[in-house]
Amino acid sequence: MIKITLPDGSVKEFAKNSTPIEVAKSISEGLARNVISATFNETTVETNTPLTKDGSLVLHTFNDKGGKKAFWHSSAHVLAEAILTFHPNAKLTIGPAIENGFYYDIDLGEEIISEKDFKDIEKKFLEIARGKHEFKIREVSKADALSFYKKENNPYKVELIENLADGDITFCDHSSFTDLCRGGHVPNTGIIKAIKIMNVAGAYWRGDEKNNQLTRIYGISFPKQKMLSEYLEVLEEAKKRDHRKLGKELELFTFSQRVGAGLPLWLPKGASLRGRLQEFLEKAQKKAGYEMVMTPHIGQKELYVTSGHYEKYGEDSFQSIKTPKMDEEFLLKPMNCPHHCEIYNFKPHSYKDLPKRYTEFGTVYRYEQSGELHGLTRVRGFTQDDAHIFCTPEQLDQEFKDVIDLVLYVFGSLGFEDFTAQVSIRDKNNPDKYIGDSETWEIAENAIINAAKDKNLDFVIEEGEAAFYGPKLDFMVKDAIGRSWQLGTIQVDYNLPKRFDLTYKGADNQLHRPVMIHRAPFGSMERFIAVLLEHTGGNFPLWLTPDQVILLPISDKYQKYSEKVLESLENSEIRALVDNRSEKTGRKIRDAEVSKIPFMVIVGEKEELEGTVSVRKHGEGDIGTFTIEEFISLIKTEERKTLKLFN
Repeated sequence: MIKITLPDGSVKEFAKNSTPIEVAKSISEGLARNVISATFNETTVETNTPLTKDGSLVLHTFNDKGGKKAFWHSSAHVLAEAILTFHPNAKLTIGPAIENGFYYDIDLGEEIISEKDFKDIEKKFLEIARGKHEFKIREVSKADALSFYKKENNPYKVELIENLADGDITFCDHSSFTDLCRGGHVPNTGIIKAIKIMNVAGAYWRGDEKNNQLTRIYGISFPKQKMLSEYLEVLEEAKKRDHRKLGKELELFTFSQRVGAGLPLWLPKGASLRGRLQEFLEKAQKKAGYEMVMTPHIGQKELYVTSGHYEKYGEDSFQSIKTPKMDEEFLLKPMNCPHHCEIYNFKPHSYKDLPKRYTEFGTVYRYEQSGELHGLTRVRGFTQDDAHIFCTPEQLDQEFKDVIDLVLYVFGSLGFEDFTAQVSIRDKNNPDKYIGDSETWEIAENAIINAAKDKNLDFVIEEGEAAFYGPKLDFMVKDAIGRSWQLGTIQVDYNLPKRFDLTYKGADNQLHRPVMIHRAPFGSMERFIAVLLEHTGGNFPLWLTPDQVILLPISDKYQKYSEKVLESLENSEIRALVDNRSEKTGRKIRDAEVSKIPFMVIVGEKEELEGTVSVRKHGEGDIGTFTIEEFISLIKTEERKTLKLFN
């Protein structure tokens, strides 16, 4: 008999060689019908894999991350088989599951696949899937594996196999199709009921521009046709909300090839919006005891060598800046934290001085690959709402919790109500990815987990997602159409204080190391604004929107009264403008709706005589006639509904 530990902590005994699906049946037939993959002792296994020893078992359905990964990886196999039907001489490379769906990279030689071929490939895919072919994993010797793919004349698979150890090589068979694969599949192809090929693109083998260019075919699949239909509806809505489209329509930001890819240019309305976001956080930070600092956009290479950023991010940074002085090199800064460490080192500190909370809206630079750039969400120059707290170990718990409160305040004021927290810890099997010793890592990880528990956060623990210098708490926010975004991060760091020899004098008159907390509630201004744009569809909270009111005089005769109303609004710090074009009022209203301006004020003879304004609200229509004072009060009340003061 073997002992199987389930996710709820319960332990059950089963006969040796029992399979995950048999474990599922022992719990309930309903669960067994929905189980599509499993993880045993943190290793992906098939549902029919014999379990030969004690261990922890997680059963996956399509509703969880592990289940989707197996489902989409299995679908990649079926897609490859379908494509070989039409292109029998194609050479397969890799076909992984990704966040939404899967892809397969294929060398088609002189042949091509275009959008007009998608329907035929999807039809063949479903034909294969309906055969309910089992996915079967079998071990293959290195010699046999090489022989198989050399006969297939597939240099890509040969290269992969040559880098594997004999005894670690497995093939996956289904139907008459065979592929090099580590495992992690659904029981059979029949579970896959719906498929959509999303697009086709170019991709270099192993991501290296010196290698052959392959054809990458993206797809997504589901266990029900209805789920695919719902997904495609969400995609259509996402297109309407695309921040790149809205950013252009609302005149917030632009890009210029002359300036450089991935370097956004903020237009007046975008700069205004961004400035209000910064002012909003600065006010909250001032109440929380932060001090504003400023640091340069560059630093000597040695600064980032000391911090470890050069070793970890050097390849992703812009090339060194040489100076006339021999052996002097500077880098565009990839992070603000090394600069803040040097600010802390400006003078000696006592335990009575701590915590020190330095904050900066600091612009940093990373040389992202051109193919990975995407609007404001992936750029080469971005501004972090960065802060670093230097505290004693005894202060760490309260400081960390106070930062959580600040993050929750930011989310609440901007309408992000659905989120989970992710405790990102190190991958203990890959210590070379990190700096520092395991003892301090353990302390830091436990500090984050305990703080998350004390604040009653809904959180998960993700191994291997930590920063190279310390574990972190990331906030995964769901937007209005259900997509998850990583916004806001808090990190605990015992390593940079050691690398920069940061100290404070304790009550015992001895020198001690401070603990460092890295935090950024927005993450980066660029990414945050992109997500906020897509979450709101461009309908920002009233306190944040660039233009709150547009005045629409029905003819030139009422221009003077419009200017008088404008002056009253501006004196009350309400952002307003006048549309004095020679257009009909209906056209002006339509244009204001497209521009998503919250309030439209109609000004004509009646309003001028009575000293009033007729008001329309974006998306609602007429809401009545008000005196100017009443209208100002209405706007101020609307602002207060969403913008609460930080305690």
